[in-house]
Amino acid sequence: MFYHTYRPKTISELDNGQVKERVTAILENKTLPHAFLFTGQKGTGKTSTARIFAKAVNCLKNTFASHGSSVEPCNKCTNCLSIDSSSSPDVVELDAASNRGIDEIRSLIRNSIFSPMNNRYRIFIIDEAHMITHDAFNALLKTLEEPPSSVIFILATTNEEKVPKTISSRCIIIPFGKARKDEIKSMLKRIAVNEKITVDNDFFDIIAAHSEKSFRDATKLFQELIIQNRLTSDKAKEYLGIQSKQDLIQIIQAKPLKETLIWINEYSDTGGNVKILIENLLNDLRMALLIKSGAVNNSSQKNLLSINDITLLMKLLNEAYQNLRFSPIDSIPLEIAVVEFYNKRKDS
Repeated sequence: MFYHTYRPKTISELDNGQVKERVTAILENKTLPHAFLFTGQKGTGKTSTARIFAKAVNCLKNTFASHGSSVEPCNKCTNCLSIDSSSSPDVVELDAASNRGIDEIRSLIRNSIFSPMNNRYRIFIIDEAHMITHDAFNALLKTLEEPPSSVIFILATTNEEKVPKTISSRCIIIPFGKARKDEIKSMLKRIAVNEKITVDNDFFDIIAAHSEKSFRDATKLFQELIIQNRLTSDKAKEYLGIQSKQDLIQIIQAKPLKETLIWINEYSDTGGNVKILIENLLNDLRMALLIKSGAVNNSSQKNLLSINDITLLMKLLNEAYQNLRFSPIDSIPLEIAVVEFYNKRKDS
């Protein structure tokens, strides 16, 4: 998987510019906090950054080892290599989604009292920290209040609101905002160079616009397009349903149900991505709703549907989108939504 192969391994490789600046400033200060809370949606680099941080403070060839002034991990010493290979006894990763109970946290706390075996610091990375139980959080609280001097806790969460204030208030909070378009494109270009793949610049714009502002999702989509041999802008648009979304809206506006179902069937049979088609339809309908309600001025976008029709279709498409993961055939939820829309519009 590209996301694992091209995961950032140094601070300079971090694609999130604000996080890069914040982490660099903390490391250069030398007085390290002993607890961090990394917050943000999935795929924004929280775990990758935690691993880079663990390497930086334990590297044998940077400023933490009195070699030069750089805080960058060298990625060549035994400490960096063992952390990269997940074999370091002093860097422990815990997935709180499956290890959320008090027994697991107590075991982690017991381990934290021991001095590092090979490194300067023992690093405990707790992913999806918001999943930890109430009792387990209480057990962790005392350790965060009085941590051993050689221990650093890094909690990562996609849901900051569920982390108790008693915990978050004792951590340095680093927000991982949604990936910007230019940051995603920079990452994709780096991967393309390494993979010796040549594509036009619009190709990366398309991926960036359809990756939900997530580095991980953008990388997965890039690899998917490579596997499907869709390495031109036109082929990528066709695969993602971008070229055809307006056609479908126009058919729904002016044609009978039969024509709409024929279009969906042909689209699905030729390899169209129904999930992304629905996403694009919802995005266009949302904009049409804002325009018709006067919230946005845009005379270039024409839509013959009434506000009631738009809201009904958005509701049905949203339900179809949620049902995609349960359907053995991708097009079924969309076809059901369209049939219901025609029936309800006819009855109104």
